[in-house]
Amino acid sequence: MPRPFRFGVNLIEPASVEEWRAKCRRAEELGYDVILVPDHLGMPAPFPALVAAAQATERPRVGTFTLNAGFWNPTLLAREVATADALTGGRLELGLGTGYVRGEHETAGLPFGSPGERVDHLRRTVEELGRLLDSGEHRPQTVQRPRVPLLIGGNGDRMLRLSAEHADIAAFTGARTAAGSTTGQLTPITADELEERVARYLRFAEHREVPPELNLLVQMVIGTEDREAAVRPFLEHVPGMTVDQVLRLPVCLVGTLDELAEQVLARRERYGFTYLTVLEPCMEVFAPVMARVRGA
Repeated sequence: MPRPFRFGVNLIEPASVEEWRAKCRRAEELGYDVILVPDHLGMPAPFPALVAAAQATERPRVGTFTLNAGFWNPTLLAREVATADALTGGRLELGLGTGYVRGEHETAGLPFGSPGERVDHLRRTVEELGRLLDSGEHRPQTVQRPRVPLLIGGNGDRMLRLSAEHADIAAFTGARTAAGSTTGQLTPITADELEERVARYLRFAEHREVPPELNLLVQMVIGTEDREAAVRPFLEHVPGMTVDQVLRLPVCLVGTLDELAEQVLARRERYGFTYLTVLEPCMEVFAPVMARVRGA
């Protein structure tokens, strides 16, 4: 029997304290299970934003989606995680990734490194973070035991192995960084490519006693009765793709409410995704879909 669905919304727009609390409360009213914050320059700082989100709400968990490990020292990160877990009442989920925007590292004066170097740094961060937070000597201590749930996001083989070894949640972007991009431009991958990545991860995770939770970041949710017309304006952002190819992308949900619900269920059936994350601009339109598929 599949896991129950969970749904998260990634809040990406900075806001005043009143606006931030209001949109967090709105996410709770709409039924989101997790309020998430990314780790990009120009967007809200993750940990204070999550503490404020927890103070404004009662039910949703809160999480990073995902922290750029290249921005963080493991010792300082352990302090942030433990403090945030305490101040959110044990509602924190920690998402980690390698970071993929070279320009942000250059702006911050931090090394970017090769893909291999970034994965190495992430592995060291995960292992050191675990060592620190699992010790009874670390101060402050986390509220959650045995640990704060860990999500690792990535599609490459080394990332999938790392996730299979350490993460409670494996997150898939359904996209890869465009070659040569310094701004983090993403190119979507096809349904077959994503299926192959998920299958490879599951082989790496065969030793797990508890089946992992699988997450998909959905980039687009459009409610419409004319699916083809709805996606035509986006073709300029995916050169070489046809309307039909865009409609078949795993990260795109387009159609009527019934069609959107069918697409969510199809992603669970094909890939095993039971935890879906949408971006803040899609928060309202996706809410009826969540209500439709819960319990299905």
